[in-house]
Amino acid sequence: MNNRLSNWVVNWLDSLNYSHESSVVITVFVLLLIAFLFSWTIDIILRKISIKIISTIAKKTESIWDDIMLEHRVFQRVIHLIPSFIMLFLGHIIFFLKPEWKEIYTMLVEITILIISITIITSLLYSVNDIYLTYPGSKNRPLKGYIQTIQIIVIFTGLITAISIILGQSLLIVVGGMGAFGAILMLVFKDTILGFVAGIQISFNDMIRIGDWITISKSGVDGNVVDIALTTIKVQNWDLTISTVPSYSLISETFQNWRGMEESGARRVKRAIYINTSSIKFCDEKLMAKLSRIQLIKKYIRAKEDELKTYNLENNIDDSVLVNGIRQTNIGIFRAYLDAYLHSNTYIRQDLTVMVRQLQAGEHGLPIEIYFFSKIQAWQPYEVLQSDIFDHIFAIISEFELEIFQSPTGGDFKRIIQ
Repeated sequence: MNNRLSNWVVNWLDSLNYSHESSVVITVFVLLLIAFLFSWTIDIILRKISIKIISTIAKKTESIWDDIMLEHRVFQRVIHLIPSFIMLFLGHIIFFLKPEWKEIYTMLVEITILIISITIITSLLYSVNDIYLTYPGSKNRPLKGYIQTIQIIVIFTGLITAISIILGQSLLIVVGGMGAFGAILMLVFKDTILGFVAGIQISFNDMIRIGDWITISKSGVDGNVVDIALTTIKVQNWDLTISTVPSYSLISETFQNWRGMEESGARRVKRAIYINTSSIKFCDEKLMAKLSRIQLIKKYIRAKEDELKTYNLENNIDDSVLVNGIRQTNIGIFRAYLDAYLHSNTYIRQDLTVMVRQLQAGEHGLPIEIYFFSKIQAWQPYEVLQSDIFDHIFAIISEFELEIFQSPTGGDFKRIIQ
């Protein structure tokens, strides 16, 4: 019947004084147009009806996977396959009079079906990633890098399949002939391969998660991880800029992850003040009397003084000479005060290390390092706590007759000259 229709159209065109070849070509194009319009109409009808039904069902269900798949147009793209297969099926009818054209037509339709299939798979992969992100553990084990890897494999496989369709050769023959092309592909996809390997290491070693605060000093990166992809990691810095870091750089270079600090519920403070060594001295009676009135170290000074006096008496030490025996120094009492002050602060974790220690003296004086962990982790309150503590230290240091070391300024030289 189809052959009769084609012959009838040709004979009718011949009767209109068209050449036989022109009649055949016109007939083929008319049939092709009719087939295309028919398939396009089927596609529109199916999409409108089926998507409306699927959307209605998706709204009534509690699961979100169907909503996500609708958002990524998975169902719409699957429906596109139906008119494509209709066009493939109608090929023998359309090109009955021109069988030599059928091979090219079939090749184009098959490539179209291949492209649609690739878009379906990629949309489905994006849907899987979005569905996975709805689970609590998704931040600890991001799936995006693996999804992108599978997408690259699918696209690459589709490209090879398209080449085999165009050349009319078996897929295995095409793959076998691409051995020499493999080296070029290795160069082209070098970052992708490195990123994929790095992504596996990052994921399995739990090196970073979305939301982690990381610092990469070499790259000037300091902020929260907002995205982990196949080849790159996006970090939003504290100045709200976005830094993109290659995944493999986190394997090959040093970076700092602050997650441990956040999970511990504490944040470390490690700062030093520099004491002018010329202000360090033994405490005389006047200074001891003044320091003994400080509430935090009153008991400490009394107990320490009794201990030193007992030692000096037992060892018959002449304490009229300063260098003899053991005496309290203003720097020693100052360290004891700082230790007591830190232990009395309710914002400091007392179950973790709280320490005041001397470091190696140098050209800038004697460093006294204050080391503790704050209960406050948020940046601004943490800085306020730090500032309050050191404001207090700088303000009371003169009570111990100590001086902070600082390099002389122009004003200092001016006063000396005057």
